[in-house]
Amino acid sequence: MPRNARITPGGMLYHVLNRGVGRQKLFFDDEDYLAFERVLAETLQKTPMRVCGYCLMPNHWHFVLWPKEDDDLARFMQQLTVTHTARWKQHKKQVGFGHLYQGRYKSFPIESDEHFFVVVRYVERNALRAGLVRRAEQWMYGSLWIREFGGPEHRALLSDWPLRRSGSWVEFVNRAETESELAALRKSTVRGTPFGDPQWVDRTCKRLNLECTLRPRGRPRNPLDS
Repeated sequence: MPRNARITPGGMLYHVLNRGVGRQKLFFDDEDYLAFERVLAETLQKTPMRVCGYCLMPNHWHFVLWPKEDDDLARFMQQLTVTHTARWKQHKKQVGFGHLYQGRYKSFPIESDEHFFVVVRYVERNALRAGLVRRAEQWMYGSLWIREFGGPEHRALLSDWPLRRSGSWVEFVNRAETESELAALRKSTVRGTPFGDPQWVDRTCKRLNLECTLRPRGRPRNPLDS
């Protein structure tokens, strides 16, 4: 994992994702992916946001975002998803036929240390993990491809990182995560728990009123069952 990191102040980082309702496809062909990226570019013009990374997948997408102010994330995501939904439904002639997304986007705070690298790698190797490409940088609809091969228009979608990126980043992304990393990331996305060291997670949950994401799920155990 890269360790030559220098933390830059300026807002909390978030892992953000959403899926098509009922896991239906959002992107059927190249034009669908490119249309979303055009919406992303328009949204960035209207509602600026630091996009550290993203990956568009057939029925969902992931972003790593770095808002400057507390309410920037909500404004940006509303503009992005509402515009994309309207354009998608109009293009597919599905206006009036129900929802496109499964609901409101999900967002999870990320600690701005090595945990940031773990999340960005998880996002950028999504297509590789799903078997859609042989190497992560071959997937054209994400930040890894853009940084390696994209032109100025595509690169304008991305911001600098809060930490220094290692020169061996591409190889790092192509190396599989450990089982413990995947388990922690999946717990974060399922429960909505912040992703970081335990002490930071506790502090962040208290600050953002997310203590419920730390509690065990399911019915409380009945002491009479003991």
